[in-house]
Amino acid sequence: MINNLEILLTLENIYLFVNWGVVPFWLLLVLLPNHNFTKIFVHSILPSLLLAGAYCFMAYNIYQEGSIFLGFELYLGLENLYTVFSNESFLLIFWLHFLSISIFVGSWIVRDAQKYFVPRVFVVVSLIVTYFSGPVGIVLYWFLRIFFAKKINFNE
Repeated sequence: MINNLEILLTLENIYLFVNWGVVPFWLLLVLLPNHNFTKIFVHSILPSLLLAGAYCFMAYNIYQEGSIFLGFELYLGLENLYTVFSNESFLLIFWLHFLSISIFVGSWIVRDAQKYFVPRVFVVVSLIVTYFSGPVGIVLYWFLRIFFAKKINFNE
């Protein structure tokens, strides 16, 4: 049974599954941010748990390939980063990393916006920008929330 499962868990299948798998979480954040369903499935540990499972599976595969230390070469320069990303396993594990952090940030934006009564239109725009460009979305949200929180705080 495990061997059959490993046949299905190709890099391409994992990539497609996680890419399409995060879309429902993002749709819940955008369309139903206050719903109990969103609180249970998106604001919980569930998205991180699912993505961490895929991450651990990929890390195990990289370990099995014997190239576990290749990832450390990305700190040696841009050319080495290109070399690391030319390995599809490392590329996918970094994509999983990005997806995990993005959904966490999106969830935080929604909870923080509820706390400071940030209008929904600003939250939706920030979520969309966060989905496509991560850090730009959170900085956009932070600038917008200044007007509603009535304070500037760099460590909140």
